[in-house]
Amino acid sequence: MKQHLSSLNRRQFVGSAVAAVSVGVCSAAETEKPPQRAFKFGLNMSTIRGQELNAAEEIDVAGKAGYDAIEPWFRKIYQYVEQGGSLKDLKKRIDDHGLTVESAIGFAPWIVNDPDKRKAGLEEAKRDMDTIAQLGGTRIAAPPAGSSAKDMVTLDDAAGRYRALLELGDEMGVTPQVEMWGGHPVIGTMEKAVYVAIASGHPKACFLGDVYHTYKGGSSFDSILMLGPEALQTYHMNDYPADPPRETIKDKDRVFPGDGIAPLDKILQNFDRVGARPVLSLELFNQSYWEMPADECAKKGLEKMKAAVAKAGLA
Repeated sequence: MKQHLSSLNRRQFVGSAVAAVSVGVCSAAETEKPPQRAFKFGLNMSTIRGQELNAAEEIDVAGKAGYDAIEPWFRKIYQYVEQGGSLKDLKKRIDDHGLTVESAIGFAPWIVNDPDKRKAGLEEAKRDMDTIAQLGGTRIAAPPAGSSAKDMVTLDDAAGRYRALLELGDEMGVTPQVEMWGGHPVIGTMEKAVYVAIASGHPKACFLGDVYHTYKGGSSFDSILMLGPEALQTYHMNDYPADPPRETIKDKDRVFPGDGIAPLDKILQNFDRVGARPVLSLELFNQSYWEMPADECAKKGLEKMKAAVAKAGLA
């Protein structure tokens, strides 16, 4: 880490890191492990965003395709309510399909330096948490939204602000998962995201990972072995092609799992080695998939995820 650590934060980090490493090492070293539960498969609604469905229709697509869970976007939920729908109706639809809400995507600027903007960001996060709780959800994504190289946030400041977000989550019954955006100047690698989580000193701190973002940020997928099941609760599944190269690849270039060059076997088997079964949530932004019927896109994505798990020997 480039940022200077205070002696207190250094002691906290080292102690917590040793514990985290121990979880990974002990889990990997066990010769006889109890049978792991099966992976749950989720649909992040970005995957069918281009089809311009409303929130209720997106839930129907996920349910009919056979997913276990959904990861909605708050902007779509609020749009649905503004147009006359209700959270109660969405909750009933989710329950009728037998789905769970494992995470949700919002962009509250909880991490920024400006205290007024950060206060407004926590209010936005509070609204998001209340909304997802009404839908039966218990987690949300916490990306570094609003921060940039022009207004650089140190990792120690990010950790303190993530703790404040976690404490808000304690009140709301919802856990924010610190999310990395590959190449982002503040939390652009897996290592930085995990540092922020550990240095927050909060027992519910956890990491929202992503195949594409790990690659884009230049992190190793073997870093998963440093974590454990409490840290890995949701994971964004996708794949990436060999071209464009890492330096210029973008969100829109993500492809279905198995259609790119990502080491999905290693990723999934590393989860298994540390005893983790994060919900695998399909998150894509591919224009060619948005041109498909939503039902077809969702079904194909689920088939691809299940095939990847089976290929890794974990079905």
